[in-house]
Amino acid sequence: MAYLVLVRHGQSEWNALGLWTGWQDTPLTAKGREEARQAAEYLQDFTLHKAHTSNLVRAQQTLDEIKSELNHQNLETVNHAALDERHYGDYTGKNKWQVKDEIGEVEFNKLRREWNYPVPNGETLKDVHDRAIPYYQEHIINDLKDGKNIIIAGHGNTLRALMKHLEEVDDKDVHTLEIGTGQVLVYEINNDGKMISKQIRSSGGKA
Repeated sequence: MAYLVLVRHGQSEWNALGLWTGWQDTPLTAKGREEARQAAEYLQDFTLHKAHTSNLVRAQQTLDEIKSELNHQNLETVNHAALDERHYGDYTGKNKWQVKDEIGEVEFNKLRREWNYPVPNGETLKDVHDRAIPYYQEHIINDLKDGKNIIIAGHGNTLRALMKHLEEVDDKDVHTLEIGTGQVLVYEINNDGKMISKQIRSSGGKA
C-alpha cells in the first residue's frame, strides 16, 4: 500500500488576471506561494519518497515551497513535459470571462470541461490524458506498487486526467472533476496499483 498525493499549483500571475495560461510559463503570485505552503500543512503526516512535476515554473515553485515546508529539499524529483498543462491554443492569454460573454455559457463550459471538445491549435482534455497516463504508467505506478509515497505537483487539466484514470470516471462525466489552486488530494493505492480510497485534504482556491 502507498499514497499518491496530487497538488495543483498555487495561483499564478495569469490565474490572478483570469487569463488562460496553458503552456505560458508564468510564475506564482505571493498568494500562490502561500497556497503551496498551506498545502504542505496537510502533508505533515506523510513520508514522501519521490516527486514528479511539469516543466512549467508555477508547478515547480509549488513543489519547492512544499518541499521546503516539509524540510524535504532533497526529495528525488523528476520534471517532465508529459505533466504540462493543457495547451489552450488560440485561447492562450485571453480573458476567460470575456470569452464566456462572447461565446455563451454552454459553449464556454464545453471548452473548459468537456472530454474531447476541440480548441483551435490547442489540446483537448483527451489529448492531455493521452500523454499524462502513459507517463504515469511508465514512471509512477511501479513505485506505488513497491510501497513508495509519491507526490505530483501539477496543473488543473493534467490532474483532472489523472483523477479520471484513478477513479475510472466515464468520458461523459469528466466535466464533474475539479481541483482548485493549492488543493491537496490523497489517493491510497494498493499493491496492484488500484485506488482503494481518496481523501480531499483542502478545498483549494478558484482559478
